[in-house]
Amino acid sequence: MTFGPGQGFPIDNIQSMPPELVFQALIEQAVRVAASDLFVLADEDSVKLCLRWLGAMHTLAHVSREQGRHILNVIKAEAGIDIAERRRPLGGRLLYERGETRLDLRINTIPTLFGEDLAIRVLDRKIGLLSIDQLGMTRTEQARLRALLKSPSGLLLVAGPTGTGKTTTLYACIQHLNNGERKINTLEDPVEYSVKGVRQSQVQPMLGVDFPELLRSVLRQSPDIIMIGEIRDQETAMTAVRAANSGHLVLATLHAPVAAHAVQNMLNLGAHPYFLANCLLGVVAQRLVRVLNPESRVSYDISESPATFADIQTLLSPGEGQNIYGPGALGHDAVPPYIARTGLFEVLTMNKELRRLVAEARPAEEIERQAIALGMVEFRRAALLKVAQGVTSIEEMMRVVPSAHLGAED
Repeated sequence: MTFGPGQGFPIDNIQSMPPELVFQALIEQAVRVAASDLFVLADEDSVKLCLRWLGAMHTLAHVSREQGRHILNVIKAEAGIDIAERRRPLGGRLLYERGETRLDLRINTIPTLFGEDLAIRVLDRKIGLLSIDQLGMTRTEQARLRALLKSPSGLLLVAGPTGTGKTTTLYACIQHLNNGERKINTLEDPVEYSVKGVRQSQVQPMLGVDFPELLRSVLRQSPDIIMIGEIRDQETAMTAVRAANSGHLVLATLHAPVAAHAVQNMLNLGAHPYFLANCLLGVVAQRLVRVLNPESRVSYDISESPATFADIQTLLSPGEGQNIYGPGALGHDAVPPYIARTGLFEVLTMNKELRRLVAEARPAEEIERQAIALGMVEFRRAALLKVAQGVTSIEEMMRVVPSAHLGAED
């Protein structure tokens, strides 16, 4: 069965189902459509059951507040979370196995105005990890990233907002580096996939074991490569830079809208400009766009608008850029307009001039202009390229690319 927006929740009589069966049905639906998250959300008069599919929220059903509480308590109990505690945010983990389905469920609750909300991050172990060539990068971007990973030491940042696939990219890099010749340690929150041959550690906030504490400890483990799940504080930023300057290859994620702003954010977190400039290898910034369904996409002729793809003409292959495509109409039995997601990337690689700009703590705009002059394809052109190739739509480009970066370069 294919699930799409507006096609409803494929379970009969959900209002009368026992909470245990509702939970099981939610998980089976998440597996069926490859959802990334499930939600139990308390409203004033009811409880809403939702999932996130291809980055968008979809309401599956509404149940009574009483049934919603029962469903939430069943999930909390299964995850080993105290069902009597409703005033504090809580977290837990549940390994779900049924037939060939093996899921790692990360469960969190938070008190809200009308009761507890519950979120479930769904990690399907059967799907596995992606390689660098499966992320959605162009061949040039793949080559740039692989060249950065050949360095014996330095700092590689993967930047973007929450939920844009940064950890997936880090895992792809770790898989590329994991040949048994170097010791690899990872610091994660949480450990999402077990990788054979990699020493993986998880932060434990309840025990006071956070990223700074783990990073200080792992440096005494004599690693060659360190992966940091997220740089989110001054101590982690400064320690990561010191480690990269002292002979370690450090890979880390960072929240930033575009590649150049990742540099600015590291400086704002207290990294010394000179030492950051000295160790920084590059920045991979990313977003996720939905992929049009080739069975339902609609083609639009742009022969009367020849300048549509003028800015990316040199990036196009023969036959590309002749049309643009949009999502097809979705009826009750129609195939969905989008079927997957793929990455948009900015791959900023350092050179002497960029190092000078970073060492002088120059504005992000100057760093971005210089990176583009050196061949970096910024998000606007990366999205246009996906549109020209028929991968995604103009609507999706406008939704994903930051509005401040949609304008053409002066």
